[in-house]
Amino acid sequence: MIVTTTVSAGRPVGELLREWRDRRRISQLDLAISADISTRHLSFVETGRSKPSREMVLRLGEHLEVPLRERNQLLLAAGYAPAYAETGLAAPELAAVRKAVRQLMTGHEPYPAAVVDRWWNLVDANASISLMTGLVSPALLTPPVNVLRVTLHPDGMAPYVLNLGEWRAHLLGRLRRQVIQTADPMLTELLEELLTYPCADPVPEVEVPGPGDIFVPLKLRHEEAELTFFSTVSTFGTPLDVTVAELVIESFFPADADTAEYLRAYAARGME
Repeated sequence: MIVTTTVSAGRPVGELLREWRDRRRISQLDLAISADISTRHLSFVETGRSKPSREMVLRLGEHLEVPLRERNQLLLAAGYAPAYAETGLAAPELAAVRKAVRQLMTGHEPYPAAVVDRWWNLVDANASISLMTGLVSPALLTPPVNVLRVTLHPDGMAPYVLNLGEWRAHLLGRLRRQVIQTADPMLTELLEELLTYPCADPVPEVEVPGPGDIFVPLKLRHEEAELTFFSTVSTFGTPLDVTVAELVIESFFPADADTAEYLRAYAARGME
């Protein structure tokens, strides 16, 4: 089943385009040059004096790096049908996507990996993620499970994160950048909620590496062990579907030999 965006922004397309241009800090002249249109025509579009064609809306959306979901909103505001489908992940059309995601996560064992959607809701995970979710109150694991809430909530992983201030700053920084990129009100609400969570550790305003640091680690206490991870993020490189474009695979790797050995032993216990 294919679902398309149906909620109109309720504002003129020119106003929305100008807002996206301002958000990207691109001048009218620079956008006109990159999109190969005249500044006069772009000005007329932004002020509503000229109605852009469907192709023009799509071209401007691409050059402004507007997410696919919001490009559909631009089209709706201009009076056109959405261009990008939003296909349910369980649909037959996304069988190849599901298979690829599952291969990535299974192949990552015995290290944790999870798949989230645009709003950081858990879509899928491998078996090793239980090392983290096992620390969390069951109330936070009721679907939809939001991984940022699970990580930073005092009833979640937060009491077990040994560098909570540093990891909190890292996650909130990622979320802030996503809010700027998408202008999504649900993400804004999530950010406001997370900012209310207590944190006794100092939270750095800027991620400045210490001597020898090459990434922000996640330091986690699990039973009697102190584990250290770094993570990588994977997305689909050429998505033309809203659902696929918004999928993010976060894979955790051991940052030292002791953590790697612990994860292998943890996985072996789960197979007994």
